[in-house]
Amino acid sequence: MPSAPIAEIFGEFAAKTTLDDIPAEVVQRARHLALDSVGVALAATDQEFTRRARRALARLGSGDQPVLGLPDRLGQREAAMLNAVLVHGLDFDDTHVGSVTHVSASALPVSLAAAIEHERSSAELLTAYILGIEISARVGEVARGGFHDAGFHPTGLAGAFGASVAAAKLAGLEARGITAAQQIVGSMASGILEFLEEGAWTKRLHAGWAANAALTASAFATEDWPAPTAVYEGRYGLYATHLQQRDWDTAAMTEGLGRRWELLKTAVKPYPSCHFTHAFADAILFLREREGFGAADIERIRCLIHPTPGEAVCVPIERKRKPRDDYDAKFSLPFIAGACVSRGRLTLAEFTDESLADKEILELAQLVDIADDPESRFPHAYSAAVEIPLKDGRTLTRREDVNRGHAERPLSDEDIRAKFTGNAGPEAEEISAHVLALGSAGSAREFAEKLRQE
Repeated sequence: MPSAPIAEIFGEFAAKTTLDDIPAEVVQRARHLALDSVGVALAATDQEFTRRARRALARLGSGDQPVLGLPDRLGQREAAMLNAVLVHGLDFDDTHVGSVTHVSASALPVSLAAAIEHERSSAELLTAYILGIEISARVGEVARGGFHDAGFHPTGLAGAFGASVAAAKLAGLEARGITAAQQIVGSMASGILEFLEEGAWTKRLHAGWAANAALTASAFATEDWPAPTAVYEGRYGLYATHLQQRDWDTAAMTEGLGRRWELLKTAVKPYPSCHFTHAFADAILFLREREGFGAADIERIRCLIHPTPGEAVCVPIERKRKPRDDYDAKFSLPFIAGACVSRGRLTLAEFTDESLADKEILELAQLVDIADDPESRFPHAYSAAVEIPLKDGRTLTRREDVNRGHAERPLSDEDIRAKFTGNAGPEAEEISAHVLALGSAGSAREFAEKLRQE
């Protein structure tokens, strides 16, 4: 067990860490994670969920904080929530694989909001963003996939703790205050997986609520609000209450802190869908390219998956074969398998209303069978095994032990820049250069203002 309460260890680490203390490799990757987040946010600005979020958050008040890719100006918490909806809304944002947590979706919006509020430099913004990712990843990884098993969304749980560290550091709090922010936010961290039952939009709010909770917790920590010491490891702490008798190892949370950076294990998504489906897309697209088959050649499509991710993207199977909306489709392995066979790709275009009504994709989804994968590496990687019997008697097989984007198969910085260009549109080059210079000069507000669009 750690020698001190975990929140205190994290608080002391965050308080003393500056950008100069962080390895250049980590800083470079963080800038590319920020670039990816900005890109998917820009791609989401014209979505219906964004329009509704803008109207809802405007009801809560106004302010002077800028929003990514939009003309809106909101208060600190509302801006953080809207930016998080933009980053996370298309489900195209990064994921720390071991923790199954969308780490940037809360860490970047909360860092932007708090850095602007407290008139910090872009270097301080970048430092807090890195710390937010690091703590979120470590908090989530200890659960070993157990949060999902219990019906919780780790992005809302782990993300709130990492975001609270970022918010408190940018508020100028010392170790004691950063510790308290975590202890307070433990009563606010939330997010349930019930959205999976019908493709509901609540998941899109989880990262934003984590950021909102973090900013609130930081404000109360500033006022020395008493909070529970053992918020993580206590009798009624995060793990005891949310893992419901499942195993966890709190000693692993602080192991190598400051030497081994979990940020480097954060996967950038090649596809705009639930990360659990990506290795299946890769496997099917590889076989389609190599063998040249089409929809008319398919007898069945058999997908082997670990039961925990299988619950998210395969259950109930009949409804997953006919998603109700784009978000439902992003969490449907049968639909995604059908789209990959039919279209030979998996892009944002495969999640439009037209694609959801595509007869060929839906017929292929009916041919998808699901089975357990005893060789899966989940939660350490999101594995896939595919068997495709064809009408000519052949059976094609493909196994992807490790999903693309994973630390063992990372997207390169060049890949991330290419993805950004596809998402950001005509101003991509100028925005890319601006984001990749994050932390080198100027204020956090100046950084954010250049990402706002009239």
